Amino acid sequence: MQATILTIGDEILIGQVVDTNATYLAAALSEEGITVIEHVSVADSRQGIMAGLDRALQQSDIVLMTGGLGPTKDDITKQVLADYFGGELRLHNPTWKRLVKIYGRYGREANETHRHQCRLPTGAKVLVNERGTAPGLWLEKDDRVVVSMPGVPYEMMYLMENEVMRRLRKRNLDADLLRSVTILTAGEGESTIAERLEEIENRLPENMSLAYLPNLGTVRLRLSARGNVEALLQSQLDEYRNHIEGALGDLVYGYGKDDLASVIGRILQEASKTVATAESCTGGSIGKMITAHPDSSKHFIGGIIAYSNDVKESQLGVPAATLEAHGAVSEPTIIAMAEGVRDRLRADYGIATSGIAGPGGGTPEKPVGTIWIAVATPERTVTKLLHSGKDRERNIEYTTLQALNLLRLVLLDKPTPPRKPAPKKAAAKKPARRKPALRKPKRPAK
Repeated sequence: MQATILTIGDEILIGQVVDTNATYLAAALSEEGITVIEHVSVADSRQGIMAGLDRALQQSDIVLMTGGLGPTKDDITKQVLADYFGGELRLHNPTWKRLVKIYGRYGREANETHRHQCRLPTGAKVLVNERGTAPGLWLEKDDRVVVSMPGVPYEMMYLMENEVMRRLRKRNLDADLLRSVTILTAGEGESTIAERLEEIENRLPENMSLAYLPNLGTVRLRLSARGNVEALLQSQLDEYRNHIEGALGDLVYGYGKDDLASVIGRILQEASKTVATAESCTGGSIGKMITAHPDSSKHFIGGIIAYSNDVKESQLGVPAATLEAHGAVSEPTIIAMAEGVRDRLRADYGIATSGIAGPGGGTPEKPVGTIWIAVATPERTVTKLLHSGKDRERNIEYTTLQALNLLRLVLLDKPTPPRKPAPKKAAAKKPARRKPALRKPKRPAK
């Protein structure tokens, strides 16, 4: 079976809203072996919706629509569907009674505008929406299906999971299953990974495929298998996933919806360890990624955004002589930052970043994109020098991911890039104000 996803909304066309609905719908259909052949976005207009339906039904067995089912005047999807399928809008009493009951719970009365929302196309099967007031609609014509759902993502997802998919499965009994696993990697680019996996790809059975989905600092690998025997598909996926992991080794950090911060969180919690951050050029981005996950307070102590040299000195204990001799963007400084935040926040590990994110501020010796990262542990401090581009936003994101990946490798005690020896021309002295009770860094800046 083939499907088209039709999203309705002026806000999508003008770039005001990102169309996440289409991404979700495509993944849900693909899991059931239904081929999505096109995503189409149209305006909230009769002409746009009509043209979209014509295009979709000429090429697809299934059309999934989102948007335009609300109570306001610009929500015209129901009327267009009624006209397209040769029906009319009539009050759907069960939907109206349900809506009156919902508003009654909050001490409000449903008005005529709400009543208008309950006027639905004749001939449509009504899909009860337990997450909102607008129901979904199921219409059929010439053995083709059109499903209309609200544009609010969590309402659409509820209808897909509880109403739509079970109906589509009944129509799709003879279709092949499509199963996949997503393998997440960090540390190398797409071309390097493809080179390592070339022999494995050449050995893939005809019913399997491997897709590369590169992003900034990471590459997702989607391994898929199509067939009609669930157990066989799972066996194939397990076998070739193991081959891929063997070829990529430490580059693989997780699966599916994992990210580097969630994986690091699990490692730290399993070891009952903690981490703290000292961020300059990333401005708190590392801390934000870590705390985006539930229970992060169990392993994340806190962070210091040390943007100015004064803060690097006063809050992290970076020696003034180090900053004067080597500058804020240097290996001696990043070592002192990582060890300083680890000491002062009493964490097991410290992460630090300092660099020239751009677009200005570079010099011939340190051009824009020169960035140092470091991870301090109880035994050692590991550093890495990055050479990125001139795009500030990309530099911040790239540095954040590189720093988290460096921490992951250190936590797993995996090989990391060797650290260059620090210049010896400026021996830095620790300031007198540093509390003597605190542990001294293992490797003082030179």
